[in-house]
Amino acid sequence: MRLLLSGSTVTIPSNVTIEVKGRAVRVKGPRGTLQRDFRHLSVDMFLIEEEGEKKLKVECHFGRKKRLASIRTACSHVQNLITGVTKGFEYKMRLVYAHFPINISIEQKGAVVEVRNFLGEKRVRVITMLPGVTIARSDAVKDELILIGNDVENVSRSAALVGQSCLVRGLDIRKFLDGIYISERGLIAPPVVKA
Repeated sequence: MRLLLSGSTVTIPSNVTIEVKGRAVRVKGPRGTLQRDFRHLSVDMFLIEEEGEKKLKVECHFGRKKRLASIRTACSHVQNLITGVTKGFEYKMRLVYAHFPINISIEQKGAVVEVRNFLGEKRVRVITMLPGVTIARSDAVKDELILIGNDVENVSRSAALVGQSCLVRGLDIRKFLDGIYISERGLIAPPVVKA
């Protein structure tokens, strides 16, 4: 059954500005600018003002199941853009090893990470972070990496690249649990002020 008109809205915070031009969305906030293109989705996107609040309205005319699902998809992506430019995303990864300690060296101001001595191998694994993502060692916890960025997709994909570079091959993965695993993911925590 086709619905005549269905839609959803995303509330825009006061410290964020959004531009919509032909389903291309640009979000500006205190942490920077992010943009995303929704031209592949057959939905209408426009800015409205309700009760003094700015909102982004996403609508679909005569939509069936797949097209109606794309309304929520677009809203979720825009909400992630807003969260990215206001708070930012942070993924934490832990180095796990039984015998051979994994050595990490971070190059080019957190844009490239080199993994050495994984399972005692001589091969150096070089992983380049995606645009807008920086990687650093944790000061508080030993053998922990922290990935920070505004775009949740780039941060999570960079974490996946690091994790997939250290997969155990040709050995029993139940016995050889070495690798770099995501331990925590969320928003960038504000710095704790000590009294």
